Amino acid sequence: MKSEDIQLSDWQRILLGDVPGSFFIEVIFRTLIVYMILMVSMRLMGKRMEAALGRNEMISMVSLAAAIGIPLQSPDRGLLPALIIAVVVVLTQHFIAKKSMESEKFEEITQDNIGALVEDGRLNLAIMEATRITRERVFGQLRFKEVNHLGEVKRLYLEANGKFTFIENTKPVAGLSIIPTWDCEFKMRISKDSNELACNHCGHIKEKYLGEEECDSCGFIDWVKAVESISE
Repeated sequence: MKSEDIQLSDWQRILLGDVPGSFFIEVIFRTLIVYMILMVSMRLMGKRMEAALGRNEMISMVSLAAAIGIPLQSPDRGLLPALIIAVVVVLTQHFIAKKSMESEKFEEITQDNIGALVEDGRLNLAIMEATRITRERVFGQLRFKEVNHLGEVKRLYLEANGKFTFIENTKPVAGLSIIPTWDCEFKMRISKDSNELACNHCGHIKEKYLGEEECDSCGFIDWVKAVESISE
C-alpha cells in the first residue's frame, strides 16, 4: 500500500484491513489450529508452564506468542512456520530441563541461583546489590509476611524464579524495625525499644555504643535503637 492511499477517514481499511471478507472465516480456523498448537506445546513443556513462570518458561512463552501473531493476521503466511517454532521451543525446553536435572552448574547458568537477602536478622547487602533488590522492597516483602523487625527473620531467600521465601526465626531477638519512620504511632503500638542498638543500614546488632563506631558488617556509622515485638 502506498502512503498516499492511507487516509484517516478510511474506516473500512482501519477496521477490516485490505483483505477479502473470506479471510475472516479463515481466521477462525487458523485461530483454532494455533490454539491447539499452543495447548499441546504447553502440555508437553510440563506443569511449570501452568504455575509461576521461571526465566526459561517466560522465554518459551514469548517465543510461542511471537510465532502465532503473524500467521493469525497475515493471509499470505502459512501455519507450518508456527508449528515448526512450537516444536523447536518444546524440544529446547525439554533439553534445558533434562540438563538442569543432570548438572547443578548448568542449572545455575540457565536458571540463576538462590540468594539469601536476609540472614539471621541482618540484610545481606552484597546479595541485594547483585540482584538489584532495594532495601525498601525487602522491607515491603517482610511487612507482607506480618513481620515487624529483622529480629523475627531467620532467612529471606530470593528464589531463582524471582519469588521470595520467608523463614521465621523461631526465637525472635531484637532487630531493626522495618516499619516506615513516618508511622511512629503504629511502630510504638506493636514494638518497644530494646537495650541493644541496630545498624540502620544493614540491621547488625550490637550491645554497646562507644562513640562513632563503624558497623562490623557494612562499615556505616548510623545506629538506632533495636526493637522487640510486644506480645499480645
